[in-house]
Amino acid sequence: MPKVIVSIDGVVIKEVTLAKDRTTLGRRPYNDIVIDNLAISGEHAVLHMIGADVYLEDLNSTNGTYVNARAIKKQALEHNDVVEVGKYKIRYLSAAGAAEAVAPTKPASIAHPSAPIPLSSAPTVSAPLGGGAVSSAVIRVLSGTGAGRELSLAKVVTTIGKPGVAVAAVTRRIQGYVVAPIDGGTTLNGEPLGTEAVALQDGDVLELGGTKMQFVNA
Repeated sequence: MPKVIVSIDGVVIKEVTLAKDRTTLGRRPYNDIVIDNLAISGEHAVLHMIGADVYLEDLNSTNGTYVNARAIKKQALEHNDVVEVGKYKIRYLSAAGAAEAVAPTKPASIAHPSAPIPLSSAPTVSAPLGGGAVSSAVIRVLSGTGAGRELSLAKVVTTIGKPGVAVAAVTRRIQGYVVAPIDGGTTLNGEPLGTEAVALQDGDVLELGGTKMQFVNA
């Protein structure tokens, strides 16, 4: 089946398989693809699947919908087309292209564990690996009303924080876990995160919107 990969600043935040004839995208929670950002209209766009073809239609959104940097109203999508809504990029993979994308990728070596990891050389993994694989990890809340709670990082991408205040994405990769800010300010061990994904080490402390969280690699 075709699918779309949603990212911001090079960080993948979700993958959605297009299994329905009509897949909606927007800020409102009832959409199939929810992007909680004020630059996105409540009902921003819709993806129509007709046979093997997928058409993207803008729903008179405030900030428009773009395909490969061109504003559109309705357009058939081709494999690897990049849809832009606000600061978010949505890459379309046709059914044939999505099947090719599952081929294994050789991981790149890391020169320094705390250095930014180029996203293109750090493929995500969607299933547990054997041998020297990434072990399960959690985010432990240290302050605020949720102090003491633990959030499992079993998924490929886990978003943490509060929408509208500060949100970051923790991504599980072959080399380990990385974190990158999505919206608002995030600090790692007291230092502001830049736009690059940064490797997490056991015991690292993240702070989002005044709430401190600790990365614990089991």
